[in-house]
Amino acid sequence: MAHPRRFRFGVQVSTAASAAEWRDKARRIEDLGYSTLFMPDHFVDTPLAPMVAIAFAAEATTTLRVGHLVLGNDYKHPAVVAKEAATIDLLSDGRLELGLGAGWMRVDYDQLGLPYDPAGTRIERLEEAVAVVKGCFADGPFDFTGTHYRITGYDAQPSPVQRPHPPLVIGGGGPKILRLAGRHADIVGINPNLRAGEITADAATDTLAEVTRRKLGWIREGAGERFDDLELQIRYFVAAITDDARGLAEVLAPGFGVEPDAALESAVACIGTVDEVCDLLVQRREEWGVSYCVFGEDDVDAFAPVVARLAGT
Repeated sequence: MAHPRRFRFGVQVSTAASAAEWRDKARRIEDLGYSTLFMPDHFVDTPLAPMVAIAFAAEATTTLRVGHLVLGNDYKHPAVVAKEAATIDLLSDGRLELGLGAGWMRVDYDQLGLPYDPAGTRIERLEEAVAVVKGCFADGPFDFTGTHYRITGYDAQPSPVQRPHPPLVIGGGGPKILRLAGRHADIVGINPNLRAGEITADAATDTLAEVTRRKLGWIREGAGERFDDLELQIRYFVAAITDDARGLAEVLAPGFGVEPDAALESAVACIGTVDEVCDLLVQRREEWGVSYCVFGEDDVDAFAPVVARLAGT
């Protein structure tokens, strides 16, 4: 069945100074109508462990979904990830969205002494990991033999509430990872290509409208007939509610290496009045099929009127 592509909104949150602050953040996100609290998975500038923190967020709320943007596959064996994920899904009554990624931030690898393999190897390992995770979520014991992982007669417990498994979120900016996401994900994030292992100037130009259309083509190539079943997501890194979108674009444009109008059309930019932003998101849903919009925690209150107007429509 084709995905209805109704609007959903998420918030990416990284940290809190106390349990009370974390609970308050999660409850406010829920109260304002956002669908999901997401966490990144890094060892630099992200103090909280994502699996633990989203479990606390789920316990503090009743309807808020929780998940990752996204877990670095190289940091933990996928069978361990699946066990922890199924536990959170069970104890949250089916509110998990499991984000999996190949890993990209070189400084994480360097500081932990992990080998930073070529992107092709990391993506190949991720595809095997997805197979392992799905095997763990299925009923009964399973075997898997790949280049990177081997599973023998493993009957993973507990079983997740959501069947056949919690929604898998896979995002990226290059052709290999987006084709993989098209093949295996339920939710596909359209991201900048961070091929350098850090955020560089070319990451901005990789978000321009014409590049985004090319990325949609890669997702479609991977998905084939299941493309219409996918939920498409964008994390808006440049977001502002303002009555002077043009003025802000003029400030941002040099970083994108383009004219202000083109900067406003960047896939990671969401700038304007509430009316203008709503019109922009509807336009992007019509043109790109993107209906799942994720903002940073600093934007929660500013974009609440947008969420109130569009969520579920």
